[in-house]
Parts: sequence; C-alpha cells; structure tokens
Amino acid sequence: MIHHIPNVLSTSQVQYFREEMDKIEWVNGKVTAGTLSATVKNNQQLPEDHPLTHHLGTIILESLGQHPLFLSAAIPLDIIPPLFNRYESNESFGFHVDNSIRRIRGTNERLRTDLSCTVFLSEPDEYEGGELVVEDTYGFHDIKLPAGDMVLYPSTSLHEVTAVSSGCRIASFFWVQSMIRDESERYTLFNLDQSIQSLRMQLGDQHQDVIKLTNMYHNLMRKWAEL
Repeated sequence: MIHHIPNVLSTSQVQYFREEMDKIEWVNGKVTAGTLSATVKNNQQLPEDHPLTHHLGTIILESLGQHPLFLSAAIPLDIIPPLFNRYESNESFGFHVDNSIRRIRGTNERLRTDLSCTVFLSEPDEYEGGELVVEDTYGFHDIKLPAGDMVLYPSTSLHEVTAVSSGCRIASFFWVQSMIRDESERYTLFNLDQSIQSLRMQLGDQHQDVIKLTNMYHNLMRKWAEL
C-alpha cells in the first residue's frame, strides 16, 4: 500500500533544510546505487558522510518518531538514516527496485528494506517532471507531494523518478525495516489501528468495543512481529 504522510516537516523546517543545502557541494548520485540501479540513475546527492546529512536526517527521524500515521503504517523496527538527492537539467532515475538489504553507513549493521520513503523538499510548482512513479497491483501511480510531506511505499515496488525538464526537485530518501515483514499483515494492522483510533474518538478509551479491538491488535502484533 502507498501512504501519503503529511507534515513530516514544517514550512520553516523545509526552508532551513534548503538554505543549509545551498551551502554544500553535491556529488554524483551513483555513489549509493546498486550495480543495476547505477545504469539508470542520474542525479545528485549530499555526501553521505557530511555532518549536514546527519543533522538534517536526525531532524526527519525525530519528527517521524512522533508522527502517528507513520508509526501506524510502518510499524518501524529500524530506519536507515535519511539521504538527500537533487534532480535538475533532465536528470532522472529510471525504473528499478531498491536493494533488499542495506548497510547503515559507518556500521556493520544491515537492515532489510521493507518500506521506501521519500520526503519532498521542493514544492510541486518549483519543477516540471520529476514525478515519483510507483508500480503496484493496480498499475502505476504518479506522486508529487507538497514540500514537507512524505510518501511511504513497499520497497518491493518497481519505481522511477521521471526526468526534471525545468526547475529543481529536492528530496530526502531512506528505508524502513518494519517489525511486520509481511505486507498484507502490516496492512491489516494498519486498518485495525485506524479503526481503533476512530472509535476511541467516538466512544472513549474504556468502551468495550475499543478494548476488544485493542486486544485483537496487540495479539496479532504479538503473533506477527519480528524483533
């Protein structure tokens, strides 16, 4: 399932990100591409090991740690620290699938990539083209969100970033290992959690139906979670 996660970053945070990024020299985006992806990847990135990359990534992670919709949809176990890319002058990233296992930079720790994330840092009217196109069971979906919003989608999906014909598209990208490996189980838990939250607003936390559904949610989590 593809999730739109709004307001991961505020307008002022996006402005701060952009101002700080303008001070840094970007590098060729192929440095983080796999063997096959490198053949279709043509963009720029902030250097992985630059202090600004770590600083801005930490701000995103702190925001996501308090974002109820993200936590409900991803059920995160761990997150690869965010990276940042830029597309301009007909740069693009052709159809590819993300690596199934990625190493956390600076460590020997490896994570399974269950979910891919893109936080948009440019407004849609700042550039032409540059859509994130994600394929799922129902076809292809063109995604171009307001600055500060994020799209979350299964890392198993083929996807691309179309060529930017004018302007500049800036974004953050990273991956999540979920406690729930299976996508259908994760979707079931998401729908159940959203229903519980809605009923809590209508009926209160102590209503019998809320308690029963919460019990069901945690028992399913107990059955399916991998820690």
